[in-house]
Amino acid sequence: MHFVVIKSKILLIILAVVSLAALIAINFCGINYASVYFGYSERLVPVYSVDTEEKQVAISFDAAWGADKTEGILEILEEYDVGATFFLVGFWVDDYPEMAKKIANSKCEIGTHSNKHPDMAKLDAKSIQTELVTSIEKIQEVTGREVKLFRPPFGSYNNTLITQAQKQNLITIQWDVDTLDWKGLSGQEMLQRVEKKVKNGSIILMHNNSDNILEGLKLILEKLKNDGYKVTSVGDLVYHSDYKIDNNGVQHKI
Repeated sequence: MHFVVIKSKILLIILAVVSLAALIAINFCGINYASVYFGYSERLVPVYSVDTEEKQVAISFDAAWGADKTEGILEILEEYDVGATFFLVGFWVDDYPEMAKKIANSKCEIGTHSNKHPDMAKLDAKSIQTELVTSIEKIQEVTGREVKLFRPPFGSYNNTLITQAQKQNLITIQWDVDTLDWKGLSGQEMLQRVEKKVKNGSIILMHNNSDNILEGLKLILEKLKNDGYKVTSVGDLVYHSDYKIDNNGVQHKI
């Protein structure tokens, strides 16, 4: 009987030690052994939206192909006196340096959208760094602007990508309101998509050269203004320090 009691106590001690190790989750060489032991992995998530009580949203434009409508976008943004963020691909900056300078000379912010627009979640860490560093250098050389934000091409990401972006002091940005403007939607259809999903802290996705972007942008800005939203760049919406991102991609101030 005493042997059974002692054995039970030993088992309890072992379980307690294992549980404590799991709670502490000691990291060694970048590996979370508690995660490995229990068979789950820690998934890093970009910022999809921001937790804020302020009635504020951000508009963003991905620029990879074409620039015909970009100046019109800048004029509309100036007309409504709002900010926005342009995520530029490196080869777009190569093709349209003067337009990149016009964006930089406006109230708008510039982020990177990679150098060659690959699916970066399929790249190794070294290739990811090359994409990021090359695009940042091109943007800074042409515009003189510091790059603090990164949007992955196709919205595709994994832990390696987000970690490598962090090494370049970049916050990885997604979106929670997709206008689907690239599909050729009318301005009214874009507006309807925004109306259904927009909320405090939303990040709206648009593209700089979609078919009906100028019509859609005016309708959206007019509606947001009438509804009392402050429209800004992504950088003016997100927290740049002392924050956490939950599993749904919502950024919270700590």
